[in-house]
Amino acid sequence: MTTTFDKREEGFEKQFAHDEELKFKAIARRNKMLGLWVAERLGLSGTEAENYARSIVLAEFEQGGDSAVIAKIRKDLEAKGIVQSEHQISRTMTELMVKAVADIKAGR
Repeated sequence: MTTTFDKREEGFEKQFAHDEELKFKAIARRNKMLGLWVAERLGLSGTEAENYARSIVLAEFEQGGDSAVIAKIRKDLEAKGIVQSEHQISRTMTELMVKAVADIKAGR
């Protein structure tokens, strides 16, 4: 026999799973946009830019979160003699996360 409490618990579990899926998709989308932003600064275009963006998406999951992404970006930019502060990269990440969430909610 299912109680009201059980139904509420199930609803919360479903909402949590939905929220986690949205977060995962938003982070991946943000990182792709971030990778394309960096690729432009590196002078990459077309397939090279797409491949670089993919490497940023993978860095999040393989190397451990935002700090790994920022470290990779700073290293890649510095290798080309481009100075970009951690603050600027973080600010861009925040702006792109807002856009990624809006795009996902809008069904894009």
